Amino acid sequence: QVQLVESGGGLVQAGGSLRLSCKTSVRTFSTNVMGWFRQAPGKEPEFVAAISWSSARTTYADSMKGRFTISRDSAKKTVYLQMNSLKPEDTAVYSCGASGISDPRFWSSRTNYNYWGQGTQVTVSS
Repeated sequence: QVQLVESGGGLVQAGGSLRLSCKTSVRTFSTNVMGWFRQAPGKEPEFVAAISWSSARTTYADSMKGRFTISRDSAKKTVYLQMNSLKPEDTAVYSCGASGISDPRFWSSRTNYNYWGQGTQVTVSS
């Protein structure tokens, strides 16, 4: 059974940084892509970034480019989301998901992810 466990959330001041981690219990063809999504109170879930275990190809939401970096450590079965220059509007619950879809054009849609972690809260104070 696939389990995803996020960590690294917390409270940070605007302009600060956080690194989120998502550890997966298994790596299979059905979990070849790992993605981060976030959901702020009262808002719809929003795609942040995704990465392929096999190719290391990444994709980002346009609004995250330049501030957020997704990476992976295959040996640790862990995906990271480095978030810099954080803003109060980055406050949200950040969740990681796993998908078996290899086409990056589909990585930004939550419906293409089969497994999810419990989420981690990120709060950015002004």
